Amino acid sequence: MSSDRNSFTTAMIAEHRSGPAFPADNEPWRSLPSRHDGIVAGVALLLLAGLAAVGALVAVEGLITPGDAAQTADDIAASETRFRLGVASLYLVIVLDVVAAWALFRFFEPVNVWLSRLAAWLRVAFSVVFLAAISQLATVPGMLSDPGYRDTFGEQQLQAQAMVKLEAFDHTWMAALLLFGAHLALMGYLAYRSGYVPRLIGVLLVIAGAGYAFDTFSSVLSADPVVITTYTFLGELVLAVWLVWRGGRVRLGGRP
Repeated sequence: MSSDRNSFTTAMIAEHRSGPAFPADNEPWRSLPSRHDGIVAGVALLLLAGLAAVGALVAVEGLITPGDAAQTADDIAASETRFRLGVASLYLVIVLDVVAAWALFRFFEPVNVWLSRLAAWLRVAFSVVFLAAISQLATVPGMLSDPGYRDTFGEQQLQAQAMVKLEAFDHTWMAALLLFGAHLALMGYLAYRSGYVPRLIGVLLVIAGAGYAFDTFSSVLSADPVVITTYTFLGELVLAVWLVWRGGRVRLGGRP
């Protein structure tokens, strides 16, 4: 018994001198994330990026003519199936966002469980607000094609109300992007401190998060907002590609 106790004490002293196998910010030691967490997160991020691009940019925004309610209504009515498929794809984005939030939480949990959990909840909160924004879009085709609405409001008034809903979607989405920007900034910090994700990805994520926050405030403070996420959005896309490519084979790296 004495020999076993001495062996255990020696092992504890050696571990204390060498430091923990995995460093984390004020967290107890944890193992590396499961290889499946990174792959699930990467696949979900790539799928939702593709669906969001098709749904928002092609199927929805591609049919909107800013400042021209009549032209917008005519284009949506002429391409109603395309518009509805775009809205459906955005609903799928919500589901994938929740999956990505869960997988990213698991992937970065070893770094700091509380910050990882906060980042996940910020993404879920973004998804809830985005879901409310999409619901504005979902009612537009029905409004424009319903004879009862047309008889009650008249053609021009109906077109104007449809335009209001489309603009409400845009404004609500821009507000939600503030939550998304905070999520990305936290993810960037976790990636930078992880030791198993390249630090450059962490920097890109923080830049992307700041870009989304800038766009949100720009849309509120200016009648002609400046959009910078066209240049700063790459962080999450780079993370997604890296997770699919290397996320299942993470290795401990250095840390200052």
